[in-house]
Amino acid sequence: MADRKIKVLKYTAIFEPAEEGGFTVTIPSLPGCVTEGDTFEEAVKMAKDAIKCYLASLTKHKESIPEESPREFIGTIDVSMPLSCLSAKKAD
Repeated sequence: MADRKIKVLKYTAIFEPAEEGGFTVTIPSLPGCVTEGDTFEEAVKMAKDAIKCYLASLTKHKESIPEESPREFIGTIDVSMPLSCLSAKKAD
């Protein structure tokens, strides 16, 4: 049996709580790659499956496989604001 080399690709996944429960998952680097799961664990599993299917389709159609830059990431930023700014009503 031939030795098959494997490369692990990393993609950013955005998990959004769904109104009806569970999570909707989007993969920004793969346009249109969206899935969902009833639990976080299921959403992760479904996202992995969706990414594999997406990449298989690209390969089948002889398109390049996008890779994210390791320098890019999504994070959160805490911003301190006076309560007066947050509770101010906009004038119509």
